[in-house]
Amino acid sequence: MNRREFLLAAASAAVAVPTLSFSGKLFAAPASSQRFLFVFLRGGYDCNNLLVPYSSDFYYESRPTLAIARPDANNPNSAIALDSNWGLNPVLRDSIYPLWQRKQIAFVPFAGTDDLSRSHFETQDNIERGQAMGATGNYRSGFLARLSGQLHSVPTIAFTNDLPLSLQGSDKDVPNISLRGNTNSSFDARQSAILTDMYRGTPLASATADGLELRKTVSKDLQDEMAKASRGAPNASNFANETRRIATLMRDQYRLGFVDVGGWDTHVNQGSVTGGLANNLKNLGEGLAAYADALGDEWNNTTVVVVSEFGRTFRENGDKGTDHGHGTVHWVLGGKVKGGRIAGEQIAVNQQNLLQNRDYQVLNNYRDVLAGLLGRVWGLQGNRMQAVFPQAKPRDLQLV
Repeated sequence: MNRREFLLAAASAAVAVPTLSFSGKLFAAPASSQRFLFVFLRGGYDCNNLLVPYSSDFYYESRPTLAIARPDANNPNSAIALDSNWGLNPVLRDSIYPLWQRKQIAFVPFAGTDDLSRSHFETQDNIERGQAMGATGNYRSGFLARLSGQLHSVPTIAFTNDLPLSLQGSDKDVPNISLRGNTNSSFDARQSAILTDMYRGTPLASATADGLELRKTVSKDLQDEMAKASRGAPNASNFANETRRIATLMRDQYRLGFVDVGGWDTHVNQGSVTGGLANNLKNLGEGLAAYADALGDEWNNTTVVVVSEFGRTFRENGDKGTDHGHGTVHWVLGGKVKGGRIAGEQIAVNQQNLLQNRDYQVLNNYRDVLAGLLGRVWGLQGNRMQAVFPQAKPRDLQLV
């Protein structure tokens, strides 16, 4: 790194460091306390080719090139039967299906928001805010930030380049750090000393020190941890590598986390058991399985929720893809999750039950479902839960 590059990096760090203002040493969460990770699939993933409604003839009529075959023991590319109506995309056979067999994952179909804009940005923001539709609340206040404010000794972190909306507005210092790509430290010892001297005696001195320490931890200790956890076996690429590093931080320091995954907007050549969507699902499944494995015994104290802003149109489009939809499928997984089931309110998958003759309906509002779930995870009730999800009507699906 030359002097110009270093000065640019230092200027960037000056902006980013305040969001990295504690390294975890200031908060001592009990080793076996509850952990919660929120995984946001940005782009609106096609839930119909994750959780396959194989008992529906309408599904096969609507997707002449995208439909996944009905369960067939002689066809490895057919859906994996979960019950008499629903099957799992076979690309998840080695990652998510074992969690299903251990009853450590549940799926909630017909889930989502009241937002009918079908806009990625509006719906993502509405989910991250966690406010009731039409509310005139703070547009810089996220539901995870409000949740963090209701909890004591629950260190919180975002595994993102920038602090997401869901964690903005907290009265706590919430660090954010991206673990994607190169995890080498941005600064060597000499450059770190220069940066520390730059902020010595200023209000940012403590934030600078803690931010540099967190980056050092991620770049060195976590690489060592990954090598040990893999026992010589190659890691799954991309998201799986990321989730192993996330697991180390969530196991040792943090208890409430956020990570997002992009690339789910599949308008063209989406594919079924091969192609862009299948590759994304495989990568996601491997990452979540790696996360569970890397947590070890603390997987029993962990809950993970996977959501997307909306689903896709039930029918495939003329470009062999799908367009922006409404209802979707949420995932809930963890060591003590009461899984191995399809949870929440459901209806038959047919043309008569589509919303506006195109989408899944939303029968399980995400605010109500999350409120019920978080009530079980952390015992939040009444006014404390209303502070997180104003006007929500908690629905306890007994997921944990």
